[in-house]
Amino acid sequence: MNRVEAACGLVRHLGPGWVAYRALHSLRQRRGWLERRVPATPWEEQPLSCYLKDPEQATSDNFSKLRQTHGACFFFSPQDRPLFRDRFSKWDSNEVNPVAQAERLGEGEFRYFQCRPIRAGFPPDWHRNALTGDRAPDDRHWSRIDDFDYGDIKGIWEPNRFGFAYTLVRAYWRTGRIEFAETFWQLVEDWHGRNPPQLGPNWKCGQEIALRLMAWCFALHGFLDATATTPARVSLLGQMIAVSAGRIEACLDYALSQRNNHGITEAVGLWTTGLLFPQFRRAEVWRETGRAALEQQARELIYEDGSFAQHSANYHRVMLHDYLWALRLGALHAAPLSEALRSRVGMAADFLLQIQDGQTGRVPCYGHNDGALVLPLSNCDYQDFRPVVQATRYAMHGVRTFPAGPWDEDLLWLFGPAAADAPMQTFAPLDLAAGHGGCYTLRAKRGFVFIHCPRFRHRPSQADALHVDVWWRGQNMALDAGTYSYNAPAPWDKALERTECHNTVVVDGQDQMERAGRFLWLPWLHARRRCQLRSQGGTLAYWEGEHDGYRRLRPAVRHRRAVVRLGDEHWLVLDRLESNGEHQYRLHWLVADYPARSLQDQGQLALSTPGGDYHLQMGSLGPARQYSLVRADESSTRGWRSPYYCERQPALSWALQVAASSCWLWSLLGPEQCVVHLEGGLLRVRAGSWQTGVQLGGASRLPLVQHVQWEGESQERLEVSECTSC
Repeated sequence: MNRVEAACGLVRHLGPGWVAYRALHSLRQRRGWLERRVPATPWEEQPLSCYLKDPEQATSDNFSKLRQTHGACFFFSPQDRPLFRDRFSKWDSNEVNPVAQAERLGEGEFRYFQCRPIRAGFPPDWHRNALTGDRAPDDRHWSRIDDFDYGDIKGIWEPNRFGFAYTLVRAYWRTGRIEFAETFWQLVEDWHGRNPPQLGPNWKCGQEIALRLMAWCFALHGFLDATATTPARVSLLGQMIAVSAGRIEACLDYALSQRNNHGITEAVGLWTTGLLFPQFRRAEVWRETGRAALEQQARELIYEDGSFAQHSANYHRVMLHDYLWALRLGALHAAPLSEALRSRVGMAADFLLQIQDGQTGRVPCYGHNDGALVLPLSNCDYQDFRPVVQATRYAMHGVRTFPAGPWDEDLLWLFGPAAADAPMQTFAPLDLAAGHGGCYTLRAKRGFVFIHCPRFRHRPSQADALHVDVWWRGQNMALDAGTYSYNAPAPWDKALERTECHNTVVVDGQDQMERAGRFLWLPWLHARRRCQLRSQGGTLAYWEGEHDGYRRLRPAVRHRRAVVRLGDEHWLVLDRLESNGEHQYRLHWLVADYPARSLQDQGQLALSTPGGDYHLQMGSLGPARQYSLVRADESSTRGWRSPYYCERQPALSWALQVAASSCWLWSLLGPEQCVVHLEGGLLRVRAGSWQTGVQLGGASRLPLVQHVQWEGESQERLEVSECTSC
């Protein structure tokens, strides 16, 4: 794609106003306008007195007393510690508890992206990328530092978020050991000394500053009664928070222009500072600026069905954590956010619940997954989404969704002991049709499928239209590869975003969209659901969709996909590719890394899993086919997954390739090995105790399947041809 085509695509999809603003911002940055707007000024020249309504209160003793007598409400207070401590033993184990993590932190071991322990030193070098050894300059204005010159800059930003502060507070409240408070304050003092305002990479991103500010506020209140929390340290942190809020305010327009969680998080930073520090001169301005941005972003970015503009499960959680924090603070300060905002947030929590695996709390790893966990307040694994769903649904409805468990610790910190004892109201997920976000599920008794079929209003994150996840007995059998890194050496540089890594069909080795920038795909494809229904008895269910990403090829290709639920545990996936000329079609499945047996010439793959044997079968109706199975290829990204950022694990890449102009491809997934064959236009699937006949259709305006006939202990028929969506 040339520059003219890319520019036209940007205007068409994002609007001329957005394109003009971003071009102006880039020009301003190159010409030093940002450096003049937010100049690098030493801490000494920005004393706390500059930010207070009453400068005479700026001495350490005065400011500390002012905070004590006129301090703002927070989620908890020191008097709550005995009530909290009784709860912790229910959630801690010898293997998983914050005390052990806090002890290792004092020895210089930091936990990156919620999974990877790294010896970064105590205190760490705040400007060094511990993943690569690269070091960004600490004496250059942040606007003069490139995001991609020092390895993945998230390797620098991760410890600078101060996410470890939550771990230290949780450990202190469990033990009362003063060393955990001392660790926090020593790191704050060192960060202050080595990060002069506006110099170095840690002032570059307003979202990173806001996340750091939130962690500082949490720790300030968590260590409020610790002897290590001296007036001088409180005063120092007050100055750091004020300067940080000023930096966020100065560039909030750029964050909002990104139309993603950056604007939301930075708005939370201003909202938080305005509410918790009414002593600051600009407290009211920051509070109301934050409020307005939070309201506007909720209207624009949380869709009507609860899905989120970033097309990412993890960024969906980032958004929910941001709003959960903001809503709770507002309620505590008699400054509630609007009911319309609350309604959107409530729908967003229900959306996550609808795509969640009930046994593990995990969700499909679709879209960007950068390791962010805004509120790490429980012992649950990073992939477990029960903490955020439990807390947000309690905030909305005053009930718990899940029975008692470690995910309740978030409730305790944000809402107090009474929340952890709130009544339960179970929620049984049904088939989901979130058309605005392009997310769909078909549910069965022992699992579900998730389908991504997006119609983009906001920028795509990955080229994954018609990707299918399969979940069975708490196991993610067919899965999304994740992200790995936004900036890594070849072949890992954003490679897992590509179509070839997803569970869909690739045409001629091309992505469904063309990459026009590090975080930009063009032209945006259009996908749509054509049909979704289930049989009256519930034994059968059907979903069908299509996308136009390959219409740009010459000759053009049309891709339609149908997913058929057969009973409680089997899934038949049908792909119809149509073109006027020959193409190479590659059907791909990325499968969990279990011991495998394969008969590649017959298109059969059998896995031995903790839940029992599981089978994947593939084939084509007509053309000759070629199969390949790869696990953890050392020279490419094939056969890998990344459930955590900058962490890769082996997986099984199972692919079928055919050369044809038009063809049918089929996949069958389930615990039984079945016999599949075609009789005229009827695709028959036979297992030990049941069989199914799938009558194929395929005319352009009709569904891919006319009807499905189930024959087992009961008989059932699903008439797909009557679906009015097609």
